[in-house]
Amino acid sequence: MMDLPTLLQILDSTIRLGTPLLLACLAGLFSERAGIFDIGLEGKMLAAAFLSAAVAFVTGSVWLGLIAGIVASLLMSAIHGLASITFRGNQLISGVAINFLASGLTVLLGQYWFALGGRTPSLEGAARFAPITLPFAEELRGVPVLGPIYRELISGHTALVYIALLAVPASWWLLYRTRFGLRLRAVGENPAAVDTAGVSVVAIRYAAVAICGLLTGLAGAYLACSLSAGFVKEMTAGRGYIALAALIFAKWRPWQALGATMLFGLLEAVANRYQSLNLWGLPLPVQFMQALPYILTVIILAGFVGKAIPPRAGGQPYVKER
Repeated sequence: MMDLPTLLQILDSTIRLGTPLLLACLAGLFSERAGIFDIGLEGKMLAAAFLSAAVAFVTGSVWLGLIAGIVASLLMSAIHGLASITFRGNQLISGVAINFLASGLTVLLGQYWFALGGRTPSLEGAARFAPITLPFAEELRGVPVLGPIYRELISGHTALVYIALLAVPASWWLLYRTRFGLRLRAVGENPAAVDTAGVSVVAIRYAAVAICGLLTGLAGAYLACSLSAGFVKEMTAGRGYIALAALIFAKWRPWQALGATMLFGLLEAVANRYQSLNLWGLPLPVQFMQALPYILTVIILAGFVGKAIPPRAGGQPYVKER
């Protein structure tokens, strides 16, 4: 039987590991709800992780690093938007190209700037996000059950974790309670009707791509400056693709995206803590445990968890009728 401290440690790791997936999943949600499929989440996160770590190390300020990471991701989003919206290119090819560009460019610049094989020097002090102790965390230390939950699970995370969690209700409100959200969802379903109403389809789609760039910038900066202490080659490790699988699992809805990404975070947390488990008397090797999040990704993408219907105009360039 698992005791409370062990359970809290696993859930704490779940939140930490699920945060970059949540930010990337919400990023893809905005983009795909507007009809722009984005395979390039991985590349945007990678570029943001590299530049945020590099700038944070050089300046000694994690906040300047965060801004740099967001700028890097926005530049990648601008390339994707230009290719898929303005020039009406294939959105999947554009996303894959961004992944290749980020993968090569981060290693090239990393080696050129720091000569450490593509990684950045370790971040220390003000160059990293520090944990935040919430009010009354120490005062509730002695309270049974509630005290440990508040102190160990809710308090003690970095700023980007709380921003990611707050982004879920904010995304829901923006998509379902504002005029902009209504137009964005309509553009992903029937852009011709939106255009007929006098609303610019191009402007809405660029806005969605920009929001996607902002959120993936936060995700990349979190990876390099919070979850880790610097940038290493290919440190996103497929998280962009896992976020896309979580988005499909969540059926393009913010609250379901929170649950889906935390499920992936839980699998990774369990794999990290228990290198080997016995399931119904059968020993599971460490490789199987480490592959659990990716196995679930394949299962979701194969359609074994129920049919997910994407926005009807997703992946289709819009040509204005004259």
